[in-house]
Amino acid sequence: MCPVSSVGTDSPVDGIVATVPIVLSLLVAAWALVAAVRHRPPDRVQFVGLAVLEVALLVLSVLALVAVGGGDRPGEPGAFFGYLVTLVCLPPLAWVLARMEPTRWGSAIVCAVCLVTPVVVVRLQQTWEVLGG
Repeated sequence: MCPVSSVGTDSPVDGIVATVPIVLSLLVAAWALVAAVRHRPPDRVQFVGLAVLEVALLVLSVLALVAVGGGDRPGEPGAFFGYLVTLVCLPPLAWVLARMEPTRWGSAIVCAVCLVTPVVVVRLQQTWEVLGG
């Protein structure tokens, strides 16, 4: 159990299911930052990374929705579902914008979105536990 996390053990948005998208997102962000600094457009690695990240986020979202369907409730339902929808929309948005901007700024877009994604995952965890279970 991670002592830093404020999310309880019964949370569907905690543990490895949240850690994997965070780590993947930061890896893609680092790769995209290197490409942007080198004045390179988004490459196949960035797009594959965004696709893998989207799959991980969809798994997280499905597990959260299954928990809600099973009777569990987030502390702030409105904010929780807002963050959940935002979370699954971020990688496709980065993909589209990066394809529209085939310059180093496309890589910068991928980097920025991949730096925002871990923040949204953490906020998702926080909104689940607002009421303290």
